[in-house]
Amino acid sequence: MTSFAGFPSGKNPYVPVPEVFFRSLLPEIEDVAELKVTLHLFWLLAQKRAEPRCVSEPELLSDRLLLKSLKRRGDPRPPEERVRQGLEKAVARGTILRVYLKVLGDDGSEDEVIGWYFFNTARSRRVVAELQGSELVPVRLLDIGQRRPEPERGPRQGESQSITASPTPAATALARVGQSQTQHLHIEIERPNIFVLYEQNIGLLSPLIADELRDAAERYPPEWIEAAFREAVEHNKRNWRYIRAILRRWETEGR
Repeated sequence: MTSFAGFPSGKNPYVPVPEVFFRSLLPEIEDVAELKVTLHLFWLLAQKRAEPRCVSEPELLSDRLLLKSLKRRGDPRPPEERVRQGLEKAVARGTILRVYLKVLGDDGSEDEVIGWYFFNTARSRRVVAELQGSELVPVRLLDIGQRRPEPERGPRQGESQSITASPTPAATALARVGQSQTQHLHIEIERPNIFVLYEQNIGLLSPLIADELRDAAERYPPEWIEAAFREAVEHNKRNWRYIRAILRRWETEGR
């Protein structure tokens, strides 16, 4: 273990982390990769200036600081695999939203599929909802073919040099799309399914509960189900009966 020299004196940049992360998420996260990826996203997205704030999978997989933090002695897996593991668990938990952008050429051919990640905030959900309204969305709806911000200082030894003035590979590909008015992005939204939500927030599934969950997934919109689980967790009512009552109330009274 390398000894930490201590926090420097004077004014230091800070990364805002919502209180709900410590109250609701941190007690539930058991996987180290998920925790480190989530914390790194707070730091990375805090530096973004354009809206909506999102980061691409190629950007994360080339981030030297993130990769270094996920290297573990005795673990033969490459750190890139652990990055993907952390992302998958964070998406399944509902911490982040994932949007796949499929770059289409003029002739309809597929050039590249890129995953983009947003924190699951009200603003990001509105963006995702807007994207869900159409199968083909002009690139201007996601102004993500931009350059990354300049660092305030040069990186110290061992720190990430991923924040540069040059665009990431994914951003370069998306910038090429913007050069043609006829090219579009195909949007695919991933949401955690109801079984994953149940296992992560309540416990193991039984056959009877699985049948009820399957019926609920067919009856209610995915965003209702996610919101009901979220409300139950916030009120420390981790049981399906409480969540089902929320959904039924919304069905009769409106959400």
